[in-house]
Amino acid sequence: MNKELTFLRTFAVATAIGVTILTTSAFKKIGNQRFTEIDVERINIVENDGTVKMVITNVARFPNGTDQINHKPTNADRKKRSGMLFFNEDGIEAGGFIYDGKKTANGHAAGLSLTYDQYDGDQVMQLLTQDVAQGDQRFVSSTLAFNDRPSKESQLKTMEIMKELEELRKKDPKLMQEKYKWYENQGLVGGVPRVMLGKSRNQNNGLFLFDDKGMPKAMFYVDKANKAKLDFFDDKGNTIASFPEQKN
Repeated sequence: MNKELTFLRTFAVATAIGVTILTTSAFKKIGNQRFTEIDVERINIVENDGTVKMVITNVARFPNGTDQINHKPTNADRKKRSGMLFFNEDGIEAGGFIYDGKKTANGHAAGLSLTYDQYDGDQVMQLLTQDVAQGDQRFVSSTLAFNDRPSKESQLKTMEIMKELEELRKKDPKLMQEKYKWYENQGLVGGVPRVMLGKSRNQNNGLFLFDDKGMPKAMFYVDKANKAKLDFFDDKGNTIASFPEQKN
């Protein structure tokens, strides 16, 4: 009996060691691996030092809330979507590519967004497509937009500020607006559109230019009646000149 127990113990230990060696060798294999097809829920592209440079993910594993990447928190309020997130050499999020689309009660809603962020900030460039249908009405728009962002913007600081403003909004919306304006004057929050190429909400297709406050200044477009127009605006958004001139 003792001999049998000794044999079984020796066999179990040898088997465990063998499995460990095989498993370790499989994961340490050097060189390119070729796959005909692979199913995966999320892929993290990392550098040799472990810095995450790109995340390719499905909806369920999209990072938000309490998730951290490169020891930094992610946007807790961001909706989960399938796509990719990009990170720079400092491990800071630098943009992303996301998309979604599904049927609704009386239509559908779909979208796609490819963005590039200001360093340690938010979007300064965005390629955006929206497709929304409700009953017999359908709106489809694709635009390329360029934005100005605050000079002192920081992703971590912005998250702190937004959390503070949300708490203020619940107690005193007016105080929240005043506090937001204060942060905006400090160059910590804000951001305005400067250039947009694509279709507006008014179904105008063209080039739209804005001033440093986000107010429209010039538009060169084709309207939904297929008329080509060139409009200029003052600081309050009033039309000051048009070509061709409006006929009374």
